[in-house]
Amino acid sequence: MTMSQISRRGFIAAATALPLCAPAVLRAETPQASIEADSFTRRNISSFTTMNWQDHFESLGKGAIVADTVSRALHFWSGDGETYKLYPTSVPRSDELTRRGYSEIVRKKVGPTWTPTASMHERFDDLPEVMGPGPDNPLGTHALYLSWPAYLIHGTHDTRKIGRRSSDGCIGLYNEKIAELHDLAPIGTQVRLV
Repeated sequence: MTMSQISRRGFIAAATALPLCAPAVLRAETPQASIEADSFTRRNISSFTTMNWQDHFESLGKGAIVADTVSRALHFWSGDGETYKLYPTSVPRSDELTRRGYSEIVRKKVGPTWTPTASMHERFDDLPEVMGPGPDNPLGTHALYLSWPAYLIHGTHDTRKIGRRSSDGCIGLYNEKIAELHDLAPIGTQVRLV
């Protein structure tokens, strides 16, 4: 059968079947996992980029932390330079709540107590005066207190906050990650928020 001998009915059947096959062919060429990975990488590319401590500090001292509020990542270097860790974080929800600059860890606490600030009480009149450790405490399981009053690096029980602008000024980590950082970073570890 030559091309000129194809019937009108055969041509219409072939043309109708083509759109039904095309989506399967397209899916085979661009798997959904690949599409999702590419879009995830585009949105979070800087979150997975390592930094050099020398770009932020003159020396490592007892250790160094850079909390990057743009990429929502926390970088830690041990004082001996042997350990480098990169953690996903939550960051302040607005620039007005974001403090940038140099600080250091002045206190560490397992099972921290949360005391809402005066500005939090102004915005939310139903907050407690103080909340002890536990699953409802927004500071999670561990806290690193900075030399700036009311600014901390702490855990969170609400894992949906990580990777988002969701805090009132603090840097939040998954509870298991803040526990690790709590053990790695001694008091006196220098901190920079950028």
